Amino acid sequence: MSPWFIVSCIGVYFGLLLLIAWYTSKKATNKSYFTGDHVSPWIAVAFGMIGDSLSGVTFISVPGQVGQNNFYYLQLVLGYFAGYFVVSRVLLPVYYKMNLISIYSYLLERFGVVSQKTGAFFFILSRLLGAAGRLYLAAMVIQLFVFDAFGVPFALSVAIIIGLMLLYTYRGGIKTLVWTDTLQSGFLLLGVIFSIWFISKELNFSLWEMAVSVKESPYSQVFDFNWMHKSNFVKQFLGGAFITIAMTGLDQNMMQKNLSCKSLNDAQKNMESFSFVVVLVNVFFLSLGALLYIYAQQKGIAIPLNEAGQNDTDKLFPMLALQYLGSGAGIVFIIGLTAATFSSADSVLTTLTTSFYLDFLNIEQSQHSEAKKTNIRMLIHFAFAILLLLVILGFKALNNKAIIDTILMVASYTYGPLLGLFFFGIFTKIQIKDKYVWLISIIAPCLCYILNENATLWFHGYKFGYELLLINGIITFIGLYLIRKQSKKYQ
Repeated sequence: MSPWFIVSCIGVYFGLLLLIAWYTSKKATNKSYFTGDHVSPWIAVAFGMIGDSLSGVTFISVPGQVGQNNFYYLQLVLGYFAGYFVVSRVLLPVYYKMNLISIYSYLLERFGVVSQKTGAFFFILSRLLGAAGRLYLAAMVIQLFVFDAFGVPFALSVAIIIGLMLLYTYRGGIKTLVWTDTLQSGFLLLGVIFSIWFISKELNFSLWEMAVSVKESPYSQVFDFNWMHKSNFVKQFLGGAFITIAMTGLDQNMMQKNLSCKSLNDAQKNMESFSFVVVLVNVFFLSLGALLYIYAQQKGIAIPLNEAGQNDTDKLFPMLALQYLGSGAGIVFIIGLTAATFSSADSVLTTLTTSFYLDFLNIEQSQHSEAKKTNIRMLIHFAFAILLLLVILGFKALNNKAIIDTILMVASYTYGPLLGLFFFGIFTKIQIKDKYVWLISIIAPCLCYILNENATLWFHGYKFGYELLLINGIITFIGLYLIRKQSKKYQ
């Protein structure tokens, strides 16, 4: 497929985003940027969350992983399903009752300023690393099939992508993102559905034959009950539940859109309807992965290799879509990937700006004029765009494994302290010595890292999976109890 044609598709798609941004930001204020004026329809927020939660990682890495890990990823997704209901029924009521813009303001009232800044710091660290990994994966594919043909270096191509995101997010913020993410989720879903259709057509499968082929393939095994494996069902399910609680319910990036709904009831409808959709969508992505491998085997196509000579599963879907399945599949793939690329990082710039603006600088409570506040907010927005670029370049230099594993394992370390802090605050009335919270929040991930590195030796071959996040949260919880104030409780 011609690089010029791919660029044209991306250009048309970007034009649609700019049109939405222009319309939604016409009367945008500084408050609109953060809250969307609390008029976001819950169904739009729910649909837009699909792109936020799936992104380029799901679009490329989940189908590719099927060849090595079967449908075991679905165990994690079932945990997600349970986690969304905890977010809806436990966390959202707290946030709406306190009328929060940044959810880390809860930690300020519950424990103190050090806890607030510690929570915000771990969110910023987590989201920077996660967004960098997701955007790196999508940008890598665009680089391979587009920018390399024009001789554009990777650093410049990523800078172009981030620059485009800035153009449609810096003014409208959440008010714009609710609608651009809705568009992007739609294209992302169309990408996977039409990709399945194109592969089935190439294999001459009817809908029923396709379903039977996936079910009878060696990749369709869903459950692993071997306790020693990282893919064990209990580990995956618990890991998925607590990943959702932490990476959605305790994450400003996911919560800011939910807090832009008209009411708590709307936000809960959004979250709970989305929980069903996310399971169904991931079944489609895993089925796509099985079909990709079935197609490659029938056509005698070798799996791409990485620099170490190992199967590079992240490159399988891009290679087949752009080189073997025809121009129609190529167009669908590029549009889906473009949607994944923008949806995976655009909201991050807005929510990182929100957290830094409110939690670290507390600009909203200052005496600055509205114009001055807007200028500061825009400056922070641009600064985070540059920082995201730098982290992506660092990620590219260091990454040597399947990117979805990297992102989720990073989350196990960085979201653990948030899990411990919020659960300690919500489920106990104990007051703590706020000045020591940062220390506890560093010690807990370090202890988890030591446990993870020595698990095989210490626990007779046991390997930690995503349940490490829960352990991290428990260690943080215990640490907070150890720094409690005597006979003082939160009212």
